[in-house]
Amino acid sequence: MRFLAQLGVVSVGILGGCVRSAGPNEAPTYPNFAVAADHAIASAAGAEILRAGGNAVDAAVATSFALSVVRPYSCGIGGGGFMLVHLVDDPRHGDVDVFIDYRETCPGGIGPDSFEAFDDDASQRGGLAIAVPGSVAGLMHALETYGTLDRDAVLAPAIRIAERGFRADADYALRARTLAASFEANPAWKSRFPFVWERLLLEGRVQAGSRVRLPEQAEALRLIAQYGAAAFYDGPIGDAIVEAAARDRGVLTHEDLLQFKPRERAPIRTEFFGGTLLTAPPPSSGGIAIAQVLGVASRATFGMHPLQSELASSAERHLLYHHYLAEALKHAFADRARWLGDPDFAEVPTDRLLGDPRLDEIAEAINPFSTLPHDRYGSAPAPNDDGGTSHFSVVDSRGSAVACTETINLEFGSLVAVDRYGFCLNDEMDDFTTSSGPNAFGLTQSDRNRPEPGKRPLSSMSPSIALDSTGDVLAVAGGSGGPRIISATVQVLLNALRWGDAGIAVGAPRIHHQWSPDVLEMETGAVRWDGRAWEVPFGPSRGRTSFEEFGHAIRGRDTIGVVQLILRRRDGWQAASDPRKGGSPDGG
Repeated sequence: MRFLAQLGVVSVGILGGCVRSAGPNEAPTYPNFAVAADHAIASAAGAEILRAGGNAVDAAVATSFALSVVRPYSCGIGGGGFMLVHLVDDPRHGDVDVFIDYRETCPGGIGPDSFEAFDDDASQRGGLAIAVPGSVAGLMHALETYGTLDRDAVLAPAIRIAERGFRADADYALRARTLAASFEANPAWKSRFPFVWERLLLEGRVQAGSRVRLPEQAEALRLIAQYGAAAFYDGPIGDAIVEAAARDRGVLTHEDLLQFKPRERAPIRTEFFGGTLLTAPPPSSGGIAIAQVLGVASRATFGMHPLQSELASSAERHLLYHHYLAEALKHAFADRARWLGDPDFAEVPTDRLLGDPRLDEIAEAINPFSTLPHDRYGSAPAPNDDGGTSHFSVVDSRGSAVACTETINLEFGSLVAVDRYGFCLNDEMDDFTTSSGPNAFGLTQSDRNRPEPGKRPLSSMSPSIALDSTGDVLAVAGGSGGPRIISATVQVLLNALRWGDAGIAVGAPRIHHQWSPDVLEMETGAVRWDGRAWEVPFGPSRGRTSFEEFGHAIRGRDTIGVVQLILRRRDGWQAASDPRKGGSPDGG
């Protein structure tokens, strides 16, 4: 933690057990267990399962299925995701650390160059954008392998929500209005994607408080509760998926569905300021990038420079801290562009990227006075990712934890819906390198990420669990927001160390840099947390007076990622759902 202390930003040594008492405006603390999702209804579904005696995995599966109903633009049974599981003294398995990869896969009818012959938006909207959904297979694998309750019990909350309906919150209304404007600009979409237009957007009339009912999805969930994953991949739901894709030029087949299998992988383990961080391995790029940034942050060169002794104001320390953070992110994203992909199809040099020589090299390359030429970032001068995404964090009464991030890629995915069963299909094909240019999120990606049958696209999803020096859970975090997931998650983890408060860690303003384009993004508006307004602190100081003087090109942005955090405190588990999306936690 030397780097943070040298910059004068550490106010609490949380890994040493020193925590601050809760104040009136801080996130709620629960004595036994907690769930932090980006929708209150989903958090309540997970907490319901924990109260019924389920473990963290049971609660995670219930939360995910509930989110499929209430966040149809972010995730759902038509998408995929990653689940990071940390079980403590599990009766069947003992201590477990496992990463369950149920990321969508490329259909058999798509090859590395297929999209070069398609329309420009073919990888983003419509049937050709659909990858093989993985969520149901992954959730059933997690439940049946590491859970304790049966399917009927765990899916009951989501079935009830879908049948009875829910009221759209402010975030749903905002996303619906934005997409409705695109439908008005493209009138043919109304007949091409009727379920989204009529049922999910209410023909452009969604407001906060509008009731949305999805009895069709309730029927799908009942079938899954009765028959498991087979109902989805080898049953009537699978038939409906193939039919829906084919109606819009899609190439998804029954064979594609039957061949999908989740993968268990070893999490990345990296030092976390005296403890250990468990995070996502490839095909996520997020874990490697976060581990690189934290590795650089822990090195003395990150904060030790003659300039340090001359710092006299907190504003200067703030500028230097975020300059170093931006530079570390640029190196991590440059390595992402050059080296990362599906490890089942390409060799990913994880050990080399996270080895001491590489981290020393990055730390020593950072110039405290200015940015570097663009081709000096990353380990080679190499030349979007989940926008419709949702993350949730769970801790149970045994101290076991789950960090889970799921996606359908862009909001409402491909816009192709399985009308008969009330859910949207993903547009995950855009996360592959489908052309020589950047994807929908401006990310440059290598040919290692070209589509191939059965291959998983590169992702920025970064579910993470921090353990203290004794191996107990300290924090559970992750986020949504495309490549900004990485920046947001690492800053929230560092903020948790700095302040020891989940609400402050999540609510504080954030930055983002992904190397290409060469732009430093900063949140421009105050972020509100429980009545407290955060002023964006990127202001002048006595030395460098702005980030431009370091050589950064600046662009304002309303939000940078959406993070859900659970943090251990002396009196229990403090849970914070990011105010940027309007969720709220639950627990007991």
